[in-house]
Amino acid sequence: MAFNWKTFQTRALTAVIFAAVMLVGLLWNQWNFLILFSIIHFGCWWEYFKLVEKIYTTEIDNVIKYFFLICGFMLMLVIGLHHMSFDFLIIISSYNISVKWLMWLGSFLLILIFLFQNKIIPAKAKWMCLAGLAYISLSWGLMMDLTNGIKYEIRDKSQFEIFIQDSFQTYIPVIIVASIWINDTMAYIVGSLIGKTPFSKISPRKTWEGTIGGAVLAVAIIGIGGYYIFSISVINAIVIAILSSIFGTLGDLLESKLKRMAGVKDSGSIMPGHGGFLDRFDSLLLATPAVWLYVYFLL
Repeated sequence: MAFNWKTFQTRALTAVIFAAVMLVGLLWNQWNFLILFSIIHFGCWWEYFKLVEKIYTTEIDNVIKYFFLICGFMLMLVIGLHHMSFDFLIIISSYNISVKWLMWLGSFLLILIFLFQNKIIPAKAKWMCLAGLAYISLSWGLMMDLTNGIKYEIRDKSQFEIFIQDSFQTYIPVIIVASIWINDTMAYIVGSLIGKTPFSKISPRKTWEGTIGGAVLAVAIIGIGGYYIFSISVINAIVIAILSSIFGTLGDLLESKLKRMAGVKDSGSIMPGHGGFLDRFDSLLLATPAVWLYVYFLL
């Protein structure tokens, strides 16, 4: 794959602008963080519906789409916001068992009705819509959960007063995003310059040389940068970079497979040189759960 300077300029400019937007959302405060991932969540879902419709040559009613958007959003909030101090979301993010279970019971019943009563939409399309809850909403919920959120500490041991200390931290999401962006950029450059061996039939432009080169450079940069910038151990930074690179590549291949099945080049057109929301964030959708498992069970 020959290096195309004009294509690289377009991709690089879009990546820089979007990186700035992402960093503002990730690092400014909780409100921007919530707004950012809410927009990304809904954008990914809408493009996902379009792919499902093209793959199975069917049309999904807007009511069904809105239902899945709302259910997915609630799933994301319940998973991702239980550590954060949003007063207006206290019913959703708290551990009010009765409210939460009634909410999930209602959603479950509506999903059953959708799966078994609607005869117009093909069964495979229905199950693919259901899979979107894990593919999109669960992934973004886990990404939000990686911010650590609020710590509960004892202020006065004699009186056992418990207070809430805001500890909103986004260094792990930033490391994941940085790992994927470095991996993608370096893979494109290395693959364009020395890539000869095709990596997968699903994505003909990817090469083994570019894939390996991108991963190695991402691991090296994140391993050093994670230690000096975020004070995270080199080993943990390297493991997160490795997981992000491997599962990010798999996420890219999965979305490429969906696009090939749908017969489209891009899932959307919101970002020049990058396509739509799914085109830009496909890697994060698989990398995030992998890193979350490592952080919560091994870190």
